[in-house]
Amino acid sequence: MAEPIISFKDYGFQYLAQASPTLYHINLDIYPGEKVLIAGASGSGKSTIGSCINGLIPYAYPGESTGELLVGGKDPAKESIFNLSQIVGTVLQDTDGQFIGLTVGEDIAFALENDCVPQEEMKKTVQEVARLVDIDHHLEYAPHELSGGQKQRVSLAGVMVEQVQALLFDEPLANLDPAAGRATIELIDRIQERTGAAVIIIEHRLEDVLWRRVDRIVLMDEGRIVADLPTKEFLTGEMLVDHGIREPLYLTALRYAGVPMTEELEPQHVDSLRLSAENKEQVRGWFRENEPSRKAEAERQEILRVENLSFGYTPEVQNLKKVNFSIKEGEMVSIVGKNGAGKSTLAKLICGFEKPTAGRICLEGRDISGDTIKERAQRIGYVMQNPNQMISKPLIWDEVEMALLASGMSAEERKERVEETLKICGLYPFRKWPVSALSFGQKKRVTIAGILVQRPQMIILDEPTAGQDYHHYTEIMEFLKALNAQGFTIVMITHDMHLMLEYTPRAIVFSEGELLADTTAAHVLNDPDLVERANLKETSLYTLSMACGVEDPQEFTKRFIAYEEAHRKRQEG
Repeated sequence: MAEPIISFKDYGFQYLAQASPTLYHINLDIYPGEKVLIAGASGSGKSTIGSCINGLIPYAYPGESTGELLVGGKDPAKESIFNLSQIVGTVLQDTDGQFIGLTVGEDIAFALENDCVPQEEMKKTVQEVARLVDIDHHLEYAPHELSGGQKQRVSLAGVMVEQVQALLFDEPLANLDPAAGRATIELIDRIQERTGAAVIIIEHRLEDVLWRRVDRIVLMDEGRIVADLPTKEFLTGEMLVDHGIREPLYLTALRYAGVPMTEELEPQHVDSLRLSAENKEQVRGWFRENEPSRKAEAERQEILRVENLSFGYTPEVQNLKKVNFSIKEGEMVSIVGKNGAGKSTLAKLICGFEKPTAGRICLEGRDISGDTIKERAQRIGYVMQNPNQMISKPLIWDEVEMALLASGMSAEERKERVEETLKICGLYPFRKWPVSALSFGQKKRVTIAGILVQRPQMIILDEPTAGQDYHHYTEIMEFLKALNAQGFTIVMITHDMHLMLEYTPRAIVFSEGELLADTTAAHVLNDPDLVERANLKETSLYTLSMACGVEDPQEFTKRFIAYEEAHRKRQEG
């Protein structure tokens, strides 16, 4: 049998800044040609495992280790990080942080330049690798000119030129639209077939990773490996749900329908399912029995109207083209579409960070073209994806109060407003804490509190759940749902189709700067033509319902969402 590329033997690790270890008694072997998914809740230790594999531990993150770790037969603590990079290639979640060259070609060639490879050989290698990852027509582009999916391809090419023995991907799908995420998984699969490298993927989006074969799933919890099983065996159990990780939607739907989870079902992916006639009838029976009650929608007043809105960062390119839509008070709406579709540009125009080249934006019927950014911010709050980019004060209270300091309020009025806002956001017990002591999800709440304290009529959030495990995802979304129930209008820019389906009845779909659809969330992912045009991905519920002979896949999705919400409420008591 071949020797493992990566081998942990009773390995433990404790960061110097931590009072207790992050990893305990890790025993894990990864062999050439294997594809292994490492899953776990935030803080479970999976990213630390990745840092041990690629040599960031101990070089970038010092600490004390116990046991044994071998990478390519070598002890990482005794090798340079340069030598380790020739064994393990790493593609990080933030691809922008990996770019070095001014052009795509230069960036791919960087490792070859360090090895003093002759120029003709270097050009040939760069062309070959770029062709393999389908980026060969963009070698003269600057990396920042590329889409999120294209950046992933450049990062992958940059580590492939070394012909590494293992490829490590740390949340490669976090910032990608659904179709780009699927293309990335397909690309990783093709590269592995061509190179025979071991592949290690650390990712929350389990169903998306399982779009292609995965040999094993390693589940982490509180610094320990609690499962290391073949994918088929792993998915038939309930370990994902028990450890706060979202299982694939099609498996949840089958469980609701009473279909037994067995390895004979071939549960690795919705397309691999082997459903018997009895299984299909169980799914159809569940569908017939769970017709949701129809609630009459209360009439709402319009809060925002966008009319014939157009914008371009340069005169030659229009990033938004004659966009028209409106949003009503108290709605919860998703804005979706491929990377570069114009979603974030739209948010910038609404908030006043950019000026439209044509059209207008009205708030409660009034054209706000002449309003300053400050005036708009008092009525339209904008929450960025990364809370660390918004926080500027060391203490929670000071951060939330900051927006009120120039409002003319008295100290007593500010105190009352901040206390009320912190209670709404569940942060009042931590009001005297430093922001640095909070988790990522709690920091997200602080940024939302900093917006809410101004009492805006609408809140726009950019990727509110990006990079969050299922527990923190649910925590943030239930919090936003509670705010919405109090009357706040919530608009979310997202790539997360689960989020769109679960929490927003309505979705506005963009592609290439144009508004493609303004419809129900369930309709978006059950319309194959719309899915293709917007670079989205059909939900596995659609595929499952079609395979089982359900006549109305859109209605199947709606009933699943309603059933899951009721199921969650029953569990909460």
